[in-house]
Amino acid sequence: MRNKLRTGVRDAVVLLSGGLDSMVAAGIAREQGYRLNALTIDYQQRHRREVDSAREIARHLGAARHVVLPLDLRLFGGSALTDDIAVPKSGIGAGIPVTYVPARNLVFLSLTLAWAEAIGANDIFLGVNARDYS
Repeated sequence: MRNKLRTGVRDAVVLLSGGLDSMVAAGIAREQGYRLNALTIDYQQRHRREVDSAREIARHLGAARHVVLPLDLRLFGGSALTDDIAVPKSGIGAGIPVTYVPARNLVFLSLTLAWAEAIGANDIFLGVNARDYS
């Protein structure tokens, strides 16, 4: 709330992965007049392009701040996104896929909320896919 009272500008924190869903969420926040504060979690995912894309998106949308927070989820193991587990080439099978990162979205949402509180932002935006299983 500090920022809103001081400047009249509404701050929002956008959890920006570099993927399509979070890019759309960031665009919606900007369209609604929020000053964007982007948070990207570098969880040591194998596809490093996501973090690079998040940087490009934040720059393109004119984010006031962009924090890339390192968080090594490889320590927990168990996911093809962080470990040396093969990603299946064919469709989605039954059950939780090997690309599931345990509680990833919940952990990321908690960090997003923490940063929003720290900078006085009253709103957060995130875009997640229902098939993330987290």
